[in-house]
Amino acid sequence: MQISQDLRYAIRGLRRSRGFTATVMITLGLGIGVNAAMFGAIDRLMFRPFPYLRDPASVNRVYLQSTRERRFTSSTYQYTRYADLARWSSSFSQHAAVAEDQLAIGSSEEGRELPAAGVSASFFGFFDARPALGRFFDTTEDVVPRGADVVVLGHGYWQSAFGGRNVLGETLQVGPLFLTIVGVAPKGFVGIAEHEAPAVFVPITTFAYALNQGDAKSFARRYHWDWMSMIVRRKPGVSPEAATADLTRAYVQSWNAQRLQDSWLPPAETRLPRAVAGAIRLAAGPDAGLESRTLLWVGGVAVIVLLIACANVTNLMVARMLRHRREIAVRLALGSSRRRLAAQFVIESTLLGVLGCLTGVVVALWVSAGIQRLLINDGSLLDWQTLLIAAAFAAAAGILTAIGPALLAVRGDLSTLLRAGMREGSYQRSRTRSALLIAQSALSVMLLVGAGLFVRSLDNVRSQHLGWDPAPVLIVTPEYRGLAMDSSAKTAFRQRLLETARSIPGVEYVARVNGLPFATSTYPLFVQGIDSVQRLGRFNYQTTTPDYFNVVGTHIVRGRGFTAQDRGEGARVAVVSESMARRLWPGKDPIGRCFRAETPATPCTTVIGVAEDAVQYSITDTDRLLYYMPDEQPPPVRPANRLFLRVRGDAPAQIERVRRALQRVMPAPAYVTVSSLEDLVAHQRRSWRLGAALFVAFGALAVIVAAVGLYGVIAYDVAQRMHELGVRIALGAQAWNIVRLVVEQAMSFAGAGVTLGVAAAVGAARWVQPLLFQESARDPVILAVVALTLGIVALVASAAPALRASRADPSTALRSD
Repeated sequence: MQISQDLRYAIRGLRRSRGFTATVMITLGLGIGVNAAMFGAIDRLMFRPFPYLRDPASVNRVYLQSTRERRFTSSTYQYTRYADLARWSSSFSQHAAVAEDQLAIGSSEEGRELPAAGVSASFFGFFDARPALGRFFDTTEDVVPRGADVVVLGHGYWQSAFGGRNVLGETLQVGPLFLTIVGVAPKGFVGIAEHEAPAVFVPITTFAYALNQGDAKSFARRYHWDWMSMIVRRKPGVSPEAATADLTRAYVQSWNAQRLQDSWLPPAETRLPRAVAGAIRLAAGPDAGLESRTLLWVGGVAVIVLLIACANVTNLMVARMLRHRREIAVRLALGSSRRRLAAQFVIESTLLGVLGCLTGVVVALWVSAGIQRLLINDGSLLDWQTLLIAAAFAAAAGILTAIGPALLAVRGDLSTLLRAGMREGSYQRSRTRSALLIAQSALSVMLLVGAGLFVRSLDNVRSQHLGWDPAPVLIVTPEYRGLAMDSSAKTAFRQRLLETARSIPGVEYVARVNGLPFATSTYPLFVQGIDSVQRLGRFNYQTTTPDYFNVVGTHIVRGRGFTAQDRGEGARVAVVSESMARRLWPGKDPIGRCFRAETPATPCTTVIGVAEDAVQYSITDTDRLLYYMPDEQPPPVRPANRLFLRVRGDAPAQIERVRRALQRVMPAPAYVTVSSLEDLVAHQRRSWRLGAALFVAFGALAVIVAAVGLYGVIAYDVAQRMHELGVRIALGAQAWNIVRLVVEQAMSFAGAGVTLGVAAAVGAARWVQPLLFQESARDPVILAVVALTLGIVALVASAAPALRASRADPSTALRSD
């Protein structure tokens, strides 16, 4: 009964103070909403178990690590390595191989590129999932050297492509293969796909042929194709640490087995191979990428926004309580208990927390949509767990904002409060409110510093010289889908496709390439006088046709590029990057030097030119060890299939026109896909774009909330001091003296906040530094700009109260005396 009365009283009070209620509801809603959205994103990318996964705590993904100057971690490796680890480890009750890629699925006009998964037959045993139709494939259909031609459809693809009808026994083209449909996965089953659910699941020993028919013949015997991952289930009682030790022993044994095939591989003692039983989500794995670390930091930023919101709301409630302290005193004098008054404040805060939670859900939906566009292609960030977290944040915010006002309400001498008139004691500076205001300012400074650092990092990434110009370049990838052509016919067709691309209006240069930036192609290198080239770094190669350097805009700084004569059985030639030339032949002229690729017995390749350094492995990698070889020279170099086109005008706008022109010469069932090289670069910059966008958004939000809080405190203080200010004016104070008095108060709060915030930002710099690109976490320019910004915010927030204070009426003040 008492709670019901207190609730009705709180509702009436909030309805009477609609401006206060709306301000608190929006402020809390913003803090709760951004936290719910960030929790959803972090949970979705790093912690949420995959649907149907049985006992997720016992399941790990296997990561391989080795050391070459620094530690490298990989989640993809060879099928042979997977077989070795499965055979030579004993800590696991289950293990499975998984590979994911985009493949053309469907025939003729119905075919389109969709995500496909190759999985071992043991994979489905990790899940409590029953097929929606038919069956999963078994171990007799997943065998080396070639698995059975069977496929299991993803539930979503089954519904969209086949309308949910019975398709068992029908044939579906997946890449170049024609596979028999044996089953349909249950609704919501994605395997361990991080983003978009696979359209099909294929035996991994069949998938190898769908991905690369050339390497499929040896994928289970050699250690040369990194294309798949491994998941394991630990036996009961086996810890992740024990599993890691067991896997590491197996990895060292596998490393030594590889050395029997590849004599160039350094001994295990020099590379310290280690296998880790880590998180099944890649973003939570060892040496998690920059994107994951940025997301965790932004999650911390969201918590800071909530703290600022809570501080602001607490300040508003303290001010409201002080305004009604005489009413509180009268109620105490009439017999109300202090505990009852404190309970009423808690109920009012809880009610405000509920309203803030409802607003927060709307904000979370909006913020989640933005994060999803930046980061996640598929799947919702918000679910019932996220909504529960939003409710928890709301409850925490309600408690935090209730503690201060409730304590102040029940403290103080009753007789003093009752004797006080409207003027006497009407103004008291609250240390609690001042401390909260300074805390808001300090936290806002930290967020603004973070925003400035990420914006500068993003600007540095965008202005970085890549060694090639992605803006005018289109990538053309022909998909042959099993088209039967002998080597001479395929060579002739590749040349025809290149000539067709050259004839398209608006195309300036065309080159054929074997690989894309940010994907590695490497061979062991052998150079006379160097014991182990591999210990000097990872040397990537690109095979291409003569116009390559014109297409991508990479400059030849010494020697020459390729010509039409660099082909066939002539002398093997190469162009090397400046970094590679310095690494292999320091202080010497690289032109005319010789190196051998793949084996020491391979014919000599002569350096004919030196190109400017160009990004290849990673946009942040400073080790730009790259060499170029002519496409039309004999093995070991594999033929190049992709085309790079340099076009005039807006490259993305010409994608469909180029695709249609090239599709005309593609024989059925082959087709081409066209994309922009700029999109590939944009994906590499995504983590800085994410950090900059969210830090700026949350920093701006924090500043707005802090400015509102500062305005509220200064305005309240001015309202309470109007009598005092009127007396000052009556005694001769000028308007500008009053304005200065109010502004100095605001600036003192801002100054204290800036001092604490800058100190905290400098202290946190060593943890923030790894997230930045060519930017110091203690950049004095950013710190100065942020301090100036907070000063301007304080001036703006205090302007209206200062003007109101300067207009205090001295006659009213004198009459009240």
